[in-house]
Amino acid sequence: MRPTAKFSISFGLVTIPVAAYNATDSSASVSFVRIHTADGGRVRNQPVCSLEGVEIPPDEIGRGYRPGDGETVVPLSDDDLDALPLPTAKTLTILAFVAGGDIDPLQMGKGYYLGVDSPAAAKPYVLLREAMERHRRVGLGKIALHGRETLAVIRPLEGALVMQVLLWPHQIRPMDGVLPERQEKIAAKEVAAAEALMDSYGGLSEDDVHDHYREALDEIVAAKLAHREPAFETGEEPPAGQVMDLMAALQDSVRAARRSRGEEEDSGPAAKKGTAKKGTAKKTPAKKATAKAAAEKSTTRATAGAAGKKTAAKKPQAAKKTGAGRGRRAG
Repeated sequence: MRPTAKFSISFGLVTIPVAAYNATDSSASVSFVRIHTADGGRVRNQPVCSLEGVEIPPDEIGRGYRPGDGETVVPLSDDDLDALPLPTAKTLTILAFVAGGDIDPLQMGKGYYLGVDSPAAAKPYVLLREAMERHRRVGLGKIALHGRETLAVIRPLEGALVMQVLLWPHQIRPMDGVLPERQEKIAAKEVAAAEALMDSYGGLSEDDVHDHYREALDEIVAAKLAHREPAFETGEEPPAGQVMDLMAALQDSVRAARRSRGEEEDSGPAAKKGTAKKGTAKKTPAKKATAKAAAEKSTTRATAGAAGKKTAAKKPQAAKKTGAGRGRRAG
């Protein structure tokens, strides 16, 4: 990889020259071009001067800054930008060390791998990385990248240092009109059912992090070029609609998740509640009532004679054995 920028990390009086490499690949994402549907020709964006109405060559295009009145545009050259008194132009100055959870994920921007840019930078590079790992902190600082100053966070990752560009706090919009107009009351059993559904998800699989959309799109393009039908099955759309019974929807979701993993589906009351954890066999009140009824029934029959006593003695054991068997299957 080729570095996109070179600068130094200022860690107190320690200076660490580093090179920044793009950690993400935007070219791997799905992108489309605009075409003229009548003949398939490309529709391009041409740089046109608003005063002359003619196309402008790239070497005649420069920077302009609009102060805020909406009309005036002040031209700025590279020399003007280089003269800015910014200590962050070539140095990432660490301002504080904080816990990673203190950073709002909404502020997270583009990521960069940071590598040492000289042999002398290796030791302070490793020192900073290990200190953050042991202290469980990340570094917050400022850096000027691509003509603008930005906040950035430095953190250790798999033996290296990575930098994440952050948005300024004023760039995060307020949540006006986002929250519900009235506060909904959630019952404890609904929260428990939602937690049971969360537990049923399990971990991510390799198939979960696969870009199926891009794969299907490539197949459609290949089919069009070969004048054939796409060789894949159309996926089923999930049912859409307003959830009328939240508890029923949560319970059905838990059962569906278990079936998708090939687990045996429970049929007792514990399964209907959707709160029994995997591998736990619990005796429900319904089962206890059944066993008690069987015991009372056998006791009544015991007064009929010796034959009744023999029958009554067998039936409670059968009831207990069945209850235990059901308990093992409930897992």
